Amino acid sequence: MQLAPDGYPATPVWSYDGTIPGPVIRAAQGSRLQRRLVNTLEVPTSVHWHGIRIDNAMDGVAGLTQNAVPPGESFDYAFDLPDAGTYWYHAHTNSMEQVARGLSGALIIEEATPPDVDRDEVLMIDDWLLDPDTGLFVDDFAAPMTRSHGGQIGNLVGVNGRYDYSLSARQNERLRLRLINSANAQIFGLKLEGLTGWTVALDGMPLDTPEPVTDTLVLAPAQRMDLIVDITAEEGETAGLLFAAADDTWRVLAEVSVEGRAASVPRGAPQPLPRNPRMEVVGVDTAPVLEMPLQGGAMRGLESAAFNGQKLTWQELVQQGQFWALAGQAGLGEAPFATLSRGETARIRMTNDTIFPHAMHLHGMHFRTRKEDGSLGPLRDTVLVMPNEMTEIAFVADNLGKWLLHCHMLGHAASGMTNWIMVA
Repeated sequence: MQLAPDGYPATPVWSYDGTIPGPVIRAAQGSRLQRRLVNTLEVPTSVHWHGIRIDNAMDGVAGLTQNAVPPGESFDYAFDLPDAGTYWYHAHTNSMEQVARGLSGALIIEEATPPDVDRDEVLMIDDWLLDPDTGLFVDDFAAPMTRSHGGQIGNLVGVNGRYDYSLSARQNERLRLRLINSANAQIFGLKLEGLTGWTVALDGMPLDTPEPVTDTLVLAPAQRMDLIVDITAEEGETAGLLFAAADDTWRVLAEVSVEGRAASVPRGAPQPLPRNPRMEVVGVDTAPVLEMPLQGGAMRGLESAAFNGQKLTWQELVQQGQFWALAGQAGLGEAPFATLSRGETARIRMTNDTIFPHAMHLHGMHFRTRKEDGSLGPLRDTVLVMPNEMTEIAFVADNLGKWLLHCHMLGHAASGMTNWIMVA
């Protein structure tokens, strides 16, 4: 794939159906999705359907919900689609390398009654760490520096596999933009230019009321954000989505060239999207609180943690390539972090005792953040927990099975920041 600008070498990638990102899969809410993974890689792989409240056997987590699919073999995924919204799919075997090499794509579940927009655009935001001389991915996936710090950050940022992604639109046209952060570790600060927008959904779940975009939008790895935007720039002008670069400048991420006029005046604020089922989280105040400290990393090493059934010192953990832990456990232990009864409401208090941010993702269920005053935030499946801060999530354990809870900075997950919950 020509990920880098013309004149640079093309990049050998791993892909779904030969494209970066993989093909956009669209299906109707309430339908059933069936896809066969055929593994023609030279390594085992599996597919996780991120954000879908799914049957546990279809969740795609090698080593927890299924065995990885060996080279030359296949696996049939089939599951119901209860929720409309913006989701995605990606490799969940050696994810840090396989996702970085291209194994991800968008999964769009469409409402029976879609919003009043002229077009629906998927913007899958990613970064790539490339050697400019060869075009190859910089193969530092197991490097201790990468894993023990902020994770792998690319030197090239793009949308839908293009560093120069662009589209055309007409003044006063209304678009639905489905933003997906598929990067390994990069947190994107985003803003609109020449567009007036509202956030209408987070991680696939509709907000009760669309929120006007007035400030920088923050999109952590694995998070999604649905915007409805009106093109307010004049004909012949350029609008678009900008991102905050490392040098503190704003750069174009997706350019919108304004050609013609769709209407003489803009429309009013959009209506909320239809609610998905089971969005209520009840009984939060009386639910027990489970403490999950986020531990480890460079400059704040663990004293010790459990790994493969043994308690290891920091030095011993490092020798095993483990730099992080969740509640004193590095990697998947034999026992779950918690065993919950079906229908039970649970609260997990994640205290970030590291100097790095972590995008914490719960499989199989959505949660609400619980604020200090007891109020609840919007439904999400991935939350950004900042250094030296505490974030509490609350959810109803209504999906049977073994569910992963891990950092979606994929290098962190690969080196310890992974645990699981049993719902029985």
